[in-house]
Amino acid sequence: MDRKTTGIVAYLTWVGLLIALIVGDREGAKFHLNQALVIWLAGLLSIIPIIGWIWGIFCFVCAVIGFIGAINGEEKEVPLLGQFKLLK
Repeated sequence: MDRKTTGIVAYLTWVGLLIALIVGDREGAKFHLNQALVIWLAGLLSIIPIIGWIWGIFCFVCAVIGFIGAINGEEKEVPLLGQFKLLK
């Protein structure tokens, strides 16, 4: 997969993120892979009742923002979560 496709697939689901990490262009799409990983891990907190649900909606919005950025080929950080770097 090329850089743009890898970035797009990473935001779709957990499975998409794993496929992007294994098969995709890891170096070219490192920014979007990192963003998607942080968003999906932060989304795990949505299992907490009420507050977690609001957090889950926020994470979904961040995923949509990242997905649109990947489609446009931009490397724009998502709010709050974009500053965390898990992949080096």
